[in-house]
Amino acid sequence: MEVTLRAAGPDDAGFLGDMLVEAVCWRPGAVRLDRSTLLDTPELGHYVLGWPRPGDRGVIAETPDRDPSGGPGRPTPVGAAWYRVFDPADPGFGFVSAGVPEVSIGVVADWRGRGVGRRLLSALLAAAAADGVPALCLSVEHDNPARHLYLSLGFRMVANDAGACTMVRTTAPAEEVSPPQGAAE
Repeated sequence: MEVTLRAAGPDDAGFLGDMLVEAVCWRPGAVRLDRSTLLDTPELGHYVLGWPRPGDRGVIAETPDRDPSGGPGRPTPVGAAWYRVFDPADPGFGFVSAGVPEVSIGVVADWRGRGVGRRLLSALLAAAAADGVPALCLSVEHDNPARHLYLSLGFRMVANDAGACTMVRTTAPAEEVSPPQGAAE
């Protein structure tokens, strides 16, 4: 099925919260937090609360829907990637410096492994480059399959602890972050 991308706006805060749940609770069989519990947890909620703040940027992946009569319906969001600048006094898990926004990305479980995350992250990298953002950072658990996606898109590990690593990717023009022709997504 076709997936389209669009910029995240103020009305997408709830969906970003849902995608933060997907990002945090990615492990199959793990206890899932509900959105309100997650947002009430300060070290997690600050990734979405107050969306959008100045400097925030996001991308939403959607599938076209059809209404029961076969006509066009409302699009269904299936994933999101966004970045936010954090203050050193309230850093994110992947914080590297005040001038480097941290990426969050979540894809609905049924849509993982279909290239949605790659498209979202590639679009976010292109947007960051267009905005003059010098680099993006993120934190990923060592056993999270998304780590391979980040490495394939040029993120490099800059810090490592027992459970997760922090990765950074300098930004580049959009054509430099797109997957090569014929690359598997």
